[in-house]
Amino acid sequence: MLIWLTEYLAQYHSGFNVFQYITLRIILGVLTALFISLFVGPSLIKRLTIHQIGQSVRSDGPSTHLEKSGTPTMGGLLIIISIVVSTLCWADLGSRFIWVVLLVTVLFAGVGWMDDYKKVVNRDPNGLAARYKYLFQSVIGLGAAIFLYMTANVPAETQLILPFIKTVSINLGVLYIILAYFVIVGSSNAVNLTDGLDGLAIMPTVLVAGALAIFAYATGHVRFSGYLGIPYIPGVGEVAIICGAIVGSGLGFLWFNTYPAQVFMGDIGALALGAALGVIAVLVRQELVLFIMGGIFVMETLSVILQVASYKLTGRRIFHMAPLHHHYELKGWPEPRVIVRFWIITVILVLIGLASLKIR
Repeated sequence: MLIWLTEYLAQYHSGFNVFQYITLRIILGVLTALFISLFVGPSLIKRLTIHQIGQSVRSDGPSTHLEKSGTPTMGGLLIIISIVVSTLCWADLGSRFIWVVLLVTVLFAGVGWMDDYKKVVNRDPNGLAARYKYLFQSVIGLGAAIFLYMTANVPAETQLILPFIKTVSINLGVLYIILAYFVIVGSSNAVNLTDGLDGLAIMPTVLVAGALAIFAYATGHVRFSGYLGIPYIPGVGEVAIICGAIVGSGLGFLWFNTYPAQVFMGDIGALALGAALGVIAVLVRQELVLFIMGGIFVMETLSVILQVASYKLTGRRIFHMAPLHHHYELKGWPEPRVIVRFWIITVILVLIGLASLKIR
């Protein structure tokens, strides 16, 4: 909204034209979301504590987690508020890309809220039934995929881009809808599975969102996209502002979520953030790069799939416990060691993903 105000004020003073630059608005988006998180965080945590919105801990998990029982959860609401307000302030609200990401993020947050509410308020340990959760996710993800397919303006919007290869792009046609659907829903659930330790999920999310901001900016810039050999998609550069808002809100949330956590994000945050990363990757045509940069999310998801498959087929478990972070905890790794090492792996994977911009 503020971009419209600055456009108006630029008629009277040319200095306001600086707000038309996406780079400045990305920075302002980061700072706005960060300050909102830091300002609202303490009062939100206090309210969650007063209303006893506390985390329940699995009795079959690592014993060190028992002391976390009762820690306020549903703190992902802080992240969603920060992202939405910051984006509304600094993004071009005439962009369909902005509204797709915002709506997907908020709607997936709604699914997470229903799950958290049943677990915490209704004291139902199973939360929202898996079939209903997946149904809601599927409707939202499929709706977004169909909308993007139907409103695509240039061929590049529905092509599959292979990382590290400059001249190859695959026209997906209607298969684009299937790919987009699985990326959005899969990314949402992958981040949710990773959210099991203090700060474990939020920092990789921040790192991946920051990298996607670079992809969005380059993809929406005719000269940079041509130089780097990536598809040019007019207007998609605005998505970098939402990426910046995710970075800012994530860092603000980490202030309270770092070990030992004062608050957990819950499904309301994890499902929303994962879906946001997924739909952004779809918009900038970097689904495969997201698979690389979000390698921690992929590993966590695969560990659950392999664990369940192995137990059902052979009656034996591959890991001490799934998702993967619990396996290392039960091997004797202190929680901070698991967290920081997973962060380090994410930094490496994000750098590999960013290298695909130049190594083509």
